[in-house]
Order: sequence, then structure tokens, then C-alpha cells
Amino acid sequence: MYPRFAKHRVDEALADTRVVLVCGPRQSGKTTLARQIAGGDIPFYTLDDSTVLESALADPVGFIRSLDRAVIDEVHRAPGLILAIKTAVDADPRPGRFLLTGSANLMTLPHLADSLAGRMGIIRLLPLSQAELHGNHSSFLEQVFAGEAPESTAPMVGDEFVNVVLSGGYPEALARSGGRRRQNWHLDYVGAIIQRDVRDIARIEQLNAMPRLLRVLAEYSGQLVNYSGFGAVLGVNHVTTQKYVGVFENLFIVRTLQPWYTNTLKRLTKSPKLHFLDSGLLATLKDISLDRLKRERALFGPLLESFVFGELLKLASWSGDRYVFSHFRDKERNEVDFVIEDRRGRVVGIEVKASATASKGDFSGLRRLEAACGDRFVLGLVLYDHDQTVPFADRMAAVPLSTLWS
Repeated sequence: MYPRFAKHRVDEALADTRVVLVCGPRQSGKTTLARQIAGGDIPFYTLDDSTVLESALADPVGFIRSLDRAVIDEVHRAPGLILAIKTAVDADPRPGRFLLTGSANLMTLPHLADSLAGRMGIIRLLPLSQAELHGNHSSFLEQVFAGEAPESTAPMVGDEFVNVVLSGGYPEALARSGGRRRQNWHLDYVGAIIQRDVRDIARIEQLNAMPRLLRVLAEYSGQLVNYSGFGAVLGVNHVTTQKYVGVFENLFIVRTLQPWYTNTLKRLTKSPKLHFLDSGLLATLKDISLDRLKRERALFGPLLESFVFGELLKLASWSGDRYVFSHFRDKERNEVDFVIEDRRGRVVGIEVKASATASKGDFSGLRRLEAACGDRFVLGLVLYDHDQTVPFADRMAAVPLSTLWS
């Protein structure tokens, strides 16, 4: 069993908060983590069990009233439990009464979010990070916000690194013996998500369009969002397409990355970008293998960008600070793949490059971002497929991709 570095945040929250929610995609390890925390001391109920689910749906108040403390797994399948939990913890506000897990983002439902406002802590658990797989509690974000360009202590380059990106982070997929077996797992996973979880959280008129939409989104991963363009392929309008993309976002399959802005620059792109949160799933949907990448290297860039985004989000999920992620693009097409801002307003820019070389031109977007931020700008990095950190200018450096976990 791999260590989950978000566990300490769950333990801290249970010590002073009435309700704690661990949310993230199905099969990311939430249930395993919740069982580990519950041990033999706290009752564990999963709503994937049909009998438990029927009881929770039939009488949510009675279900919760009988519990002093409990872990409730996949709570999004019975939303009526949320109001019952609110009543229970208002009557008895001891910390750590309920640990919930959910494969859907409950906080996008306003009445549920309002019900537990001030009563619930939220920890997001994405699939395994490379830091967790290597057993190394990475301090990448802390280093870069201290103005330090990281050095790689265990470099990984070339085909070895490409295989890491193609594998992704879902524990069950990683347990498969090879690339084709992992792809089969990903395809089965998508089918199960659409047939069950999509039905659970949304009323979808054209459920059969969802698998095709997911493949369309895979082709646009790393690009600016264009709902009309997505929908045109499927013959649906942009309003419907936006709703359907939102469902996948609520299930932690994709995420739209909002544009960074400032009043000092008027000519900035205002469109979000689309990313998949697991590079292995994205590779499967695009039918990308190591052999194919050797023939069509250009396919690796968008895949790598989503991999880096997922790794950064995972690092942030167990950090002691909170970070806001966005992307930068101006009308002259100067771009920065990821802009990270901390609570003090300090900014780090990260550009992702799939090759083993970095040049002065790769920093053009970062320099434009630096000029816009002024003193708030801490560091600009080009992550590249190499084993050496190379300074390029004050507050600029090219650093190995493997510094994300080594």
C-alpha cells in the first residue's frame, strides 16, 4: 500500500472539525484511506452496498440518528444524508463525528454546500502522485515559492519518463501488467463512470453522447475551451455541451483552468483551458502508446502538460498552504502553461516542454508574466526532459520534470 500524503490533513481536520469530506475521482484511493483512518473503532458504511444505500435513501434522518460517529463512503449517492448530518452535528458539535467520501464534487450543489458551511473540512484526493509512488514527500511547491530552482535527486528521462506519463496514477491501473492491460482498465473505468456516476449526479438527456464527448475532450486537452466546437462534433448546442463538460468536471475527470488576469495588461485571453486530471486515462482515450509516440512525438506535448497539472494539484492537496492555479496567454500568444499564486499574492510561472533542451525563447511567456507581476513574481520555470537544472536569468531556470517528486 502506498502512503497517501493527504492523510495528515484528514487527521488534522477530524481533530477540530465536525464533518470531513474526502472527495476525488472514483478508484483514486478514497475508500482505502477512509478504512485506514476508521480502523476498527469507527463504523464504516459504503453506499456502494445496495442494502446500505436503500436504507439511506428511504430514511436519511433515521440512518444518521442512530450513529454517534461514522465513516460514510460514496455519500453523493444519497444527498439526503447531508441535511440529516447537518442536524446531527448541530445538536452534537463534537469534532470528527463524520468522515465522508464522495466521487462527485458535492460542493457544486449550492443547497448542499450551504448546509454544511462552517461545519465541514474538504480534502481532495486525486490518483497516486509520483511522489507517493516513490515514497518521497516532495517539497517542490515550498521550494519554488522560496525562490529556489529545484534540483533532481533521482533524475528520470526519455522512455522511462514517457512510460510514467502513459501509466497515470490510478492504483488499479498501475497494478496491471502492461500498457494494453492498463488501457483496458481505463476503458472499463470510463464505461462504469458514465453508466453509474453520471446517472447519479445529473439528468442527462443524451447519455449515449457522453463517451463520444469524452473522446472529443481528449483531443482538445491542453487547449482553450470552445464549447461550440466541442458540441458541433456531436450535434448539440454549446449550452448542452457546457453542462455535459461540467458533469465530467464534477466527477474529477477533467478540469477547466481559468485564465490569469491583471489590470496592468489589457490584452489577455479570457478563455479557460481544458485538462484531464489523469494522463494515463487521457492517453487511453487518445490511443497513445510508447510505440506510437516514437513515430508521432508531437502527441506527447498535450499529454505531458496534463500530467504536470495533475502532479501540481496533488502536491497542493497536502501542502500547508493554499494555491490558485491558472494559465496565462496574451493577444500576442505569449503563454505560460501554469500560473500558481499563493495566499500572499506571490506568483510562480511554469512552462512545460517535452524536449530535452531549453532555450531563451522558451522563457518569453514567463518574462511577460514577470513584467506584469512585478515584485510579486517569485520564479519562472521551464520543466523539461533532462537531468540538470540550468539558470537562464534572474528568477528564471530550466529544471528537470522529475523535480516534481525527487
